[in-house]
This record gives sequence, C-alpha cells and structure tokens, in this order.
Amino acid sequence: MAFNDKEALEGFTSCRNEARNSFGDDRVFIEKYVLEPRHIEIQVLGDAHGNVVYLHERECSIQRRHQKVIEEAPSPFISDATRRAMGEQAVALAKAVNYQSAGTVEFVVGKDQDFYFLEMNTRLQVEHPVTECITGLDLVELMIRVAAGEKLPITQADVRREGWAIECRINAEDPFRNFLPSTGRLVRFKPPKESMWQADTTHRYGVRVDTGVFEGGEIPMYYDSMIAKLIVHGTDRADAIARMREALNGFVIRGVQSNIPFQAALLAHPKFVSGAFNTGFIAEHYPHGFTAHDVAHEDPSFLLALAAYVRRKSRSRAAGITGRLPGYAAPEHRDMVVVTLAEDGQHVHTPVEIDDFDGISGRARVKLGTQCYEIESTSRLNDIVFTGTVNGQPFTAQVERGDAQHPLAYRIGHNGRRIDTLVLSPRVAELFRLMPFKAPPDMSRFVLSPMPGLLVEVSVAPGQKVQAGERIAVIEAMKMENVLFASADGVVAKVLASKGESLAVDQPIVEFAA
Repeated sequence: MAFNDKEALEGFTSCRNEARNSFGDDRVFIEKYVLEPRHIEIQVLGDAHGNVVYLHERECSIQRRHQKVIEEAPSPFISDATRRAMGEQAVALAKAVNYQSAGTVEFVVGKDQDFYFLEMNTRLQVEHPVTECITGLDLVELMIRVAAGEKLPITQADVRREGWAIECRINAEDPFRNFLPSTGRLVRFKPPKESMWQADTTHRYGVRVDTGVFEGGEIPMYYDSMIAKLIVHGTDRADAIARMREALNGFVIRGVQSNIPFQAALLAHPKFVSGAFNTGFIAEHYPHGFTAHDVAHEDPSFLLALAAYVRRKSRSRAAGITGRLPGYAAPEHRDMVVVTLAEDGQHVHTPVEIDDFDGISGRARVKLGTQCYEIESTSRLNDIVFTGTVNGQPFTAQVERGDAQHPLAYRIGHNGRRIDTLVLSPRVAELFRLMPFKAPPDMSRFVLSPMPGLLVEVSVAPGQKVQAGERIAVIEAMKMENVLFASADGVVAKVLASKGESLAVDQPIVEFAA
C-alpha cells in the first residue's frame, strides 16, 4: 500500500525485484486501493427504443462475508453531484450495450467519493423494493412493459425521490452460532402488519414484507437462507430506522432461528445511525462474531417492567375465575420481584411495585427503584406480539411463556434483546434463591453438530487416535459446508451418526473415550 510517489516507487521497485528473483519475470500488477470503500449501486431501466434512465442509488455497504445484510435508498454518504455523475455513467454504460430491461450498475466508492465500476447485474435484484419506495415506480411492471416492446413512460426528469427506504434480509440462520444455517419447521411465522404491498406503489410510507414461506412450512437445507425481505419507507432516514426497528419487534419467527437480533443490533449501532460505515463495518465491530452482549438496549429496565406488567395482568384474569376451592384464590400482589434468569445460575433479583392497575383499560404503573413506567396495553395474554404505550410512547414487544426448563417464566423480546424472567412474590423469590443450581451435562467428550444439516462425511472410526485440529466430520446445509475438527487429542470411542444422516442442532456425532 502506497500513499505518495516515494512509497509507490519503493514498493514498485521492491515488488519487481522479488518477482524477478522468484519467478524470473519482473512484471507486476498495480491495483487502485480504495480507502473506506462503500458498495453503492445505480438502478437503471432501458427500453428497445434507445431510452435509458437511472432511478437513483442504493447503499449496500452493510455486508457480511460479501453478502448484503441491509440495503437503503438513497445513500447517506454521497453528494447530489456524485449521485448525478454515477447515474450518468450507469446510463452511458447501458446505452453502450443497448440494454433493454431493469439492471443494476454496481460501484465501489471511496471516502473521497471517487467511484469505480465493479460489475453490472442484468436482472432485478433482491433490494429493488427500496428503489420502488423512493421513486413510486413498479420495476416489475416496467420490466414486463419494456419486454413487450413498449417505450419507457418516464424520462429522467420524471424520476422523483421521496423519503427514505430500508430493507433487511431476514435469514434462517443463528447469529449466536456464527450465523450457521437454521432449518426445520416454521412453527410460527407472523410478519408485522403490512401497509405497503408488491405491485402497488400508491401505498407508501409504511411496512412491506416480500416472502414465499408460510407458517407450518419447512425451511429445507438445500437452498439459500433468506426467507423474507422486510422493507420500510419513512419520511427521512431517522424515521425509516425507527419504523424498521418497530417492524423487527413485531416479526415473529419460531421453529428456526433468524438473524433478527443481529439486524436490530445493527440498526441501533451509533455508526450505522450516523451513516459513518463502509463495507468493513461488520468485520470491524463484530470481529469475534455476534453474542447476546452485543445487543445494547437503551432501557433494559423496561423489559423487567413489562414482565411485571404482564404477570400482573395474568393474575388479574386469574382472580376473576369463579368456583375455586378455598385457599386456591389468586392473590394480587403489589410488591413483586422480577428474577432475570441466567444460564450459569447467577440470577438477578429486581424488586418492583405495581400500582393503579386497571384491568379494563390495561393500564398500570410499574416502579423499579426511582424509575417509573406507565404501561397501557389491550393485547391479550396469549398474543406473542404485545403492543401498547409506555410513558405515552408506543412500543411493540414479544412476550411468551418460557421453555421446558422454566415453563412459568416470561420471555420478553424488544429491540433485539431477549430475557427470561420469573415474576414472584417477595417470599417466593427468597425461596427461589435457595434452589440449587443444576449444571448442564458435560458434553466435552462429544463432537456436536453446530447446525442442522446433512452429514456428508465422517473422517474417523472407533478406536482411532485423533490429534487436536484433525478433521472429524463435514456437515452441509444451505450452500454452506462446515468442517468439524478435534479440539484436543483423544481416542474415538463411538461414531454416533452415519454419513447421509440429517442432523439436528447439538446432535452428537462422535464420542471420545474418557
């Protein structure tokens, strides 16, 4: 890398010498280095009559492993002059090849807004809805009309730009397991309420979901992990980000894991909010993968207050049930303790007070120390998506009962953060502190499948001595091959799965001798 003429000359000379000494050929290849590169693409549309227009740009710099994660239009980075220059270059390219359809000209743009051609995608792209939102044009319809020989009904002067649009790719992958594919049955699939639809550009400034899956359907291991596209259109970028965060809060997916928590964390990241990012954003800020600790909630106490509120609402309903035997009435406690459950048994106890509960309006005041939350909601207790207001501001969260280990717990999800809680009376909370912690079983002697998939190779046999780092097995799912290696030296005791077998998450494949 060279930043001036002197460094360029020294580097060029050094490379030529090394190439000559190593290969007998001193020819070298020099490539432009782009500082803080951004991936920005221009949507074009051409007809058979020589007309080509550009429909502004899309910012696609938020990428993981060179795959786009979030797209938006317009870009928060480029100037109007750069936008016009890029658009004119894209149109010139399309005219030079007599292009007739929708297409995308992709560029790498440096921090100085110099731009360089990458490639042209001669098709409609996944992220085309954000362009439809800001322009009000139906790209699919226009493609069909152009293919039928019609002239474009618009000129460049007719292309407008209104508001801001963002798209999140909802993938069936587990962000807490290094984004490994997640397959299986969609036990629940309930996207947020839509106010925009495909093939209808008259309804804008809302939420749109493009998908082909359905509740009860199977997410197989043979295809790409994307199962839906979530698109929002706002008046400006801040409004679009807020709409997207609320839409993600209301997107219910159960049965398979999804990248929704990761999307929520990205949208809340200060660098993303400010627009100060490039294609290395995820690698820079999540170098060791994504964990639950990476989901920073702006008000974690609200999750505890919501758990207490839902428990109070449940007790109120139970108190209205008639015909109970003496002594089995459901007391309504004012003082409660919210116990945040932790996998290591280090549970956190938080005292709360619940005042002025009104079962008709669904309104209550929840106090946690000096913090007070006025919560009002008409959502039913069996609704996973819980909507209402807190201190006068609207919220959307997900509330449901816990898992088999803690069936009486409440699982609260909001803005990518998820907690499991028990809401107990003070006396029961004291007794809960005395409960012994049951550690999970020791699985260190086993090689477990990190993801659901097809076992395509088992490289060891019973009795075989294995060294750390040696290949054990290969699992394949959603166009991804995952090779498993031994973490320590050992002797294989048993091979518990066969080649060609479909594996579940954490299913044992190989057991080592003790």
